[in-house]
Amino acid sequence: MKSITIKGSERESVGKKATKALRNAGKVPCVVYGGEKPLHFSADELAFRNLVYTPNAHTVKIDLGEGKLRAIMQDIQFHPVTDQIMHIDFYQLFDDKEVTMNIPVQLEGNSPGVRNGGRLLFRKRKLAIKALPDKLPDFFNVDLSKLKIGDNITVESLLNDDFTILHPNNTVVVQVKTARAAVVVDDDDEEGEGEEGETAEGAEAPAAEGAEN
Repeated sequence: MKSITIKGSERESVGKKATKALRNAGKVPCVVYGGEKPLHFSADELAFRNLVYTPNAHTVKIDLGEGKLRAIMQDIQFHPVTDQIMHIDFYQLFDDKEVTMNIPVQLEGNSPGVRNGGRLLFRKRKLAIKALPDKLPDFFNVDLSKLKIGDNITVESLLNDDFTILHPNNTVVVQVKTARAAVVVDDDDEEGEGEEGETAEGAEAPAAEGAEN
C-alpha cells in the first residue's frame, strides 16, 4: 500500500488551552495508539490534505524529527460548521501484527447489462479487511465486463490468502438490476432462437415444393 509522510512535532502539553492554541495556529492535534503508550503530536492541517481528502487508502509515516513510525488513520473529527480538522487518531503499525482497515473498491470495464438498459448498483464502496501491514492492498479491482442484468459480484470472488475480508462471502459488492425499458439478453435464448429459425425455414421448403407441383 502507498504511504504518505506527515511531518510533525511531539506535544508536551495536551490540555484544552494548548489544544486550542494549536488549532488557532493552523495545526491539528493527533494521538497515535497501539504502542506502549499513546503518543501525542501535532502537524500542519495542510499536511493531511492528501490523506484525508481522497477516496484512496494510505498508510502513514509519521516523522517527528528524532523518531519515526508507521501508522494508519483510525478516526477523524471535523468542526460541524467550518469542516476544519479538529483531531485525528492513528494506530501504530508493526510488521508482525495484523491491522484492520477499510479498503476502497474500484470498478473497471463496461457492463453489458448496463449497456442493455440495466441499473448498476454499487453496494460496497469500501471493504473492511484484516492483514499484516505489508499485505494491505491499495484497492479492490472489480471487473464489470461480464456483468449482465440480474448478475452480481460478491465478496467471495475477492477472497485472497494475503488478507481476511471482514464481511460474509455472500455480501454483494456490485450488481446490475433490471430497469424500465431494459433489454435482457440471454446467450441460451439466442441459441434457441437460431434453432427455431432453422426449423421454420425447413418447414417452409416442403410447402413451397408442394405448391409448385
